[in-house]
Amino acid sequence: MLQAHLDLDPASFVGPVNRRLFGSFVEHLGRCVYDGIYEPGHPTANRDGFRQDVVDLVRELGVSTVRYPGGNFVSGYRWEDGVGPRESRPSRLDLAWHSTESNEIGLDEFARWLDLVGSELMYAVNLGTRGVQEALDVLEYANIRSGTALSNQRIANGSPEPHGIRIWCLGNEMDGPWQLGHSTAIEYAQLAAKTARAMRQVDATLELVVCGSSGAGMPTFGEWERIVLEKTYDEVDYISCHAYYEPVNGDVASFLASAVDMDRFIDSVVATADHVKALRRSEKTMNVSFDEWNVWYQSRYNDVEKITDAEAWPQAPSLLEDSYTVMDAVVFGGLLISLLRHADRVAAASLAQLVNVIAPIMTEPGGPAWRQTTFYPFAITSRLAKGDALRVRLDSPTTPTDAFGDVQMVDAVATHDEASGATSVFLVNRSLSETVTVQIDVDRLGVGSLDSVESLFDDDVHAANTLSHPDRVIPQTNTTARLHDGRVSISLPPVSWTALAMH
Repeated sequence: MLQAHLDLDPASFVGPVNRRLFGSFVEHLGRCVYDGIYEPGHPTANRDGFRQDVVDLVRELGVSTVRYPGGNFVSGYRWEDGVGPRESRPSRLDLAWHSTESNEIGLDEFARWLDLVGSELMYAVNLGTRGVQEALDVLEYANIRSGTALSNQRIANGSPEPHGIRIWCLGNEMDGPWQLGHSTAIEYAQLAAKTARAMRQVDATLELVVCGSSGAGMPTFGEWERIVLEKTYDEVDYISCHAYYEPVNGDVASFLASAVDMDRFIDSVVATADHVKALRRSEKTMNVSFDEWNVWYQSRYNDVEKITDAEAWPQAPSLLEDSYTVMDAVVFGGLLISLLRHADRVAAASLAQLVNVIAPIMTEPGGPAWRQTTFYPFAITSRLAKGDALRVRLDSPTTPTDAFGDVQMVDAVATHDEASGATSVFLVNRSLSETVTVQIDVDRLGVGSLDSVESLFDDDVHAANTLSHPDRVIPQTNTTARLHDGRVSISLPPVSWTALAMH
């Protein structure tokens, strides 16, 4: 049996684990909002039409922030369409997803839904077809207590208290030619800087996210970040990263090592940000908001024929409803490991998306909601990852990949909370066929007991949870784990994700 060794040292910390790492994303896309979080005729719906079964699952998932309302959708969105009496709200064409938007759900309703799930709102403004004035208007509507036209309008619309939004995204994926209002880096940077300065005149304490590249494979990647940050460095707090992963040409070995790509992506963006910091002789450090990430089988969507007749665009069609397997969940868990490994610079992240659309939660109209396989790594990591992320020393066998060469078969990260003494370790076995026994040195952390050890794996790596079999794949107690003389020994099955909780 193959052996790996992991050494944990509380003095070797990366940085504090920010709760915003466990954010998610709700876009007006497909059935994410309508038939997802909102279904007035559902047996569990409350008076606002929100499904209580979905609320319960979101709370179980442990979502800290939710980015809203997009996404590509936001670049054509008029926020004022979604406030006020529902009977007066206009239907609009959504050019991003070839759909018709009813605007039944808008800012006020979504803020009330966030109160139900206990999450913070991360709001994206439209810098595609709109600009500075609209950003100021939605800021006034959302955050000013009273006494102005727009704050009084919010009160009249049934939200007497301000929404108090702290973190704002300045547009979405403006480097992408698919984006309404797509522009060059210089054009976008100038607009983002003007918008940021204007918003800070209202509230200097806002946290602002500027658009980075929509993927590391974009031809402008790197140069986009440099140009945008040179123009906006003093005005913003975060630069965004977006990344999605799927097997390419059936290369599952490289797919299982997707976190290697995420590591490189983050390191490249951080290096560019630090280059701009040096050029500007700045004392400020730019952090990363990885506000779109997931496993997404985009190739499946590309094969779907899109409706071109705008008069036939449906409301809330079924779009991007990937069914996630065990292998997908293991890759997903590896991406969470990468985010935690960069806790010193990744201060926020948003799993895209939350319900139905490439989501950990699925719903049946009028019927049940269920957890996809990816639900479990997120929920468990959100619950256990506390305190500081630790820089682990890992000695592991390697496995070959076409995309990344030889990579470590085992990937791992740990967190330690000094106040409570809680330590958590998260591990992935990327091998398709080999079990790996891992020895984890925990003596310097004063670990005295194993509280829980859960692994996600299955003999069928393509097994998934469905409407008819919602619990086909669930985490299992890993009975191989042993703690003795300051060392934990555990066996990791092939294609598996594991979480250990200790104190």
